[in-house]
Amino acid sequence: MSRQFDVVVERDSEGFFVATVPALPGCHTQARSLDQLMERVKEAIELCLEVAGTAPESLDFVGVQRVTVEV
Repeated sequence: MSRQFDVVVERDSEGFFVATVPALPGCHTQARSLDQLMERVKEAIELCLEVAGTAPESLDFVGVQRVTVEV
């Protein structure tokens, strides 16, 4: 059985790409290249699903918004 997951990709201050899977809390990874990141995020998703024991409820992707707050 295959499932699709939305992945948020950002770049940190050191130039690493960071991937986060919103449907799987705590599921994230990083890599120097996007190709390597995609390989690693697939592995991370598989591990997160294995640990959880059950697949989470599917979410529909709506979009990404950037919010600015004063700190």
